[in-house]
Amino acid sequence: MRTTTLMTRAAAPALALMFVLAGCSGGSDTGGDTGGYGAPAEESDSGDAGMDDGGMAAASLGVADTDLGTIVTDGDGMTVYQFDSDTQGSGESTCAGECLAAWPPVHGGDDVQADGVTGEIGTITGSDGEPQLTLDGWPLYYFASDTQPGDTMGQGVKGVWWVVTPQGEPVRE
Repeated sequence: MRTTTLMTRAAAPALALMFVLAGCSGGSDTGGDTGGYGAPAEESDSGDAGMDDGGMAAASLGVADTDLGTIVTDGDGMTVYQFDSDTQGSGESTCAGECLAAWPPVHGGDDVQADGVTGEIGTITGSDGEPQLTLDGWPLYYFASDTQPGDTMGQGVKGVWWVVTPQGEPVRE
């Protein structure tokens, strides 16, 4: 009986990740319910990176050379993503409800430091009501399962989540 319990505990994280990846899709439902987006396998605090003592984002973006080419990261090296269900330049994020648990917005204000990023950086009011950074009109997100700088586990999830180039173009490979 002890072996069965240990095997069940060992398999639980893998099953949770499988359900997250299966649930994250580009469905058109953007309401507060699940909308088919799933939830993260584990919590990540990457969305709080760069917070100062006053709770305001001291945002920064940079670039990293990866197997996918040169891509945009935050100031801590965490990969940022674009979502195909968003409309470039619309000023709105379509990721809401449980989608935000798996794909937290990249928060930031007007004073964004950018190193190597050449696309136009902007800010919208994200689905969570907080300022969300945009690059070339695309709202930017983290993937909650990326736990270390350089992780790109969100690339290509359900064919709708993509890393972005310094110019703000999605890398769809």
